[in-house]
Amino acid sequence: MAGRAVIGLLHPGEMGSAVGAVLRGRGHDVAWASESRSRETAHRAAEAGLVDVGTVDALAERCEILLSICPPHAAFEVARSLAGYGGIYVDANAVSPATSTEVGALFERYADAGIVGGPPRQRGDTRLYLAGAEAETVASLFRGSALEPVVLRAPVGSASALKMAYAAWTKGSSALLLAVRATARSTGVEDALLEEWRTSIPGIEDRAARAERSAAAKGWRWVGEMEEIAATFAAAGEPDGFHQAAAEVFRRYA
Repeated sequence: MAGRAVIGLLHPGEMGSAVGAVLRGRGHDVAWASESRSRETAHRAAEAGLVDVGTVDALAERCEILLSICPPHAAFEVARSLAGYGGIYVDANAVSPATSTEVGALFERYADAGIVGGPPRQRGDTRLYLAGAEAETVASLFRGSALEPVVLRAPVGSASALKMAYAAWTKGSSALLLAVRATARSTGVEDALLEEWRTSIPGIEDRAARAERSAAAKGWRWVGEMEEIAATFAAAGEPDGFHQAAAEVFRRYA
């Protein structure tokens, strides 16, 4: 998209606020709606320089592009509340290809998206995968920024599929580590396991500790993501039990 765009961010949390800051750095106007949002969200949005327009209805009226970055379990309901929006709707949530396709059916102009990496701070850390007819338009907003756009020449759902496959390992394996350590603890062999890890798998103890800290802070958000991954696996004819179990692990931390 040439020139300056007016972009709306739906429910910007840690990731969304960082993406908004990237767009601001590219010279675009970025707005959000504070109605029913938390003080923490408002603080992040203010730090990122986002303009508060009050309500989601006002956001839809003023913005030519809406970018949804919210907890996966809320993605479809957020989209449905905006069904018929005339601009480009971008779903950048961690959802299955089937959910992304359902969301896309609500809008005439749609981009399927998936974010890989943490909140974008510097180039090379985070990528925005895009698919669908509007993918190139959305990619043009980010080129040269800390959020690297990658356009997949594939149908809607492909960017979400890539996100699901990626997170199936990164977060799924973290859930496995948490369950392994909890089992060792409850059976009285945690210290022995940690000693064996230090000997035979250097670094795994630190990874397990990081996984525990992350799950304590964000596990509530990952429950829905693991369920979306499980649905993706099932649709591909693969066992979905891995990630149903991972959802339960994160649910316990939530």
